[in-house]
Amino acid sequence: MKNIFVKKSFLYALFIALMLLSCKKEIEKISDTIKDTTSSTSETEAPKQDSIKKDSVIQKESLPPAMQEDGFYNAFIFPKDKKLKDSFFSVFNKKYTEKERYAILALNRLDSKNKWNADTLVVPAKIDTTLMEYSPFPMQLDVLSPVKKFVVFSYPIQAYGVYSNGSLVKWGPTSMGKKAAKTKTGLTFANWKKKLSISSVSTEWKLPYNFNIFNTDGIGWHQYDLPGYPASHSCLRLLMRDAQWLYAYADTWVLNPGGATTKAKGTPVLVFGDYKWGGRKPWRELLNDPNANNISVEEMTKMIEPNIEKILREQDNREKVVDSIRAAKAVIEQMPENPKTQAP
Repeated sequence: MKNIFVKKSFLYALFIALMLLSCKKEIEKISDTIKDTTSSTSETEAPKQDSIKKDSVIQKESLPPAMQEDGFYNAFIFPKDKKLKDSFFSVFNKKYTEKERYAILALNRLDSKNKWNADTLVVPAKIDTTLMEYSPFPMQLDVLSPVKKFVVFSYPIQAYGVYSNGSLVKWGPTSMGKKAAKTKTGLTFANWKKKLSISSVSTEWKLPYNFNIFNTDGIGWHQYDLPGYPASHSCLRLLMRDAQWLYAYADTWVLNPGGATTKAKGTPVLVFGDYKWGGRKPWRELLNDPNANNISVEEMTKMIEPNIEKILREQDNREKVVDSIRAAKAVIEQMPENPKTQAP
């Protein structure tokens, strides 16, 4: 009887030991998976090139497997399993600062609210929190040299750019109209603006820093969700910081007395192209070619040249209108508040 008890005790202890060993291996397996995917170096796949620096951000599952520090991109891949994805985001949050995370999400046309939708993030080897090093727009456009302010929205790459006298001063992500409600394209001008508008589609949709550009169609840019693809009802969605910046930067129209007609137009805005519906997200192409999203000077010039005469004409008209308004205000300010009159 005693032997039987000893044998049972031994088998029970053996069973517990095997269970603990199995759990330990499973934990190590998950830990190794996270380490492998988030590793910053890859000894087995990285080719030995003098141009690749030791501190380059290189991940095991990146495409291509090794990338130079300047101008190249990596892939931060998230698993489908929710628990593992949470763990990966924890690693992501620890690896990058708040400003770096903001820049990475912007490159992937995402805001922090929608980052959980991502299965892969395109991450630059060298992170520039201003985003200017990754601009798909040319840094200089001679055709725009005489134009004081100009805003452009690209449908194909879901991005906007801002030029002042031909120099690119800012660019960022956008989410334009979905396939069933495409954003209107072509040359237009900024109209009116409002710090908080209510959507005409649904009163539940609040639109901070709304700047209308197609008045009769009710289309404008404003802050709203950036889910990583075109998703709006024709408007041009922006990150909050970008919406605030553009709200202050762009000029509104000037209306004639009564407000029925326009006396002067606002900042010129060009919306062009179409999205590759159903295809791979354009910014994912950066993993294979760091210049995949670049728009050439020739392409931009070709689109702007047919409109440059109108843009300059409206700019000159606006300057004259604004100058006349300022002159009139100056005269009024110099007038006495209570002018004296003599009796007849």
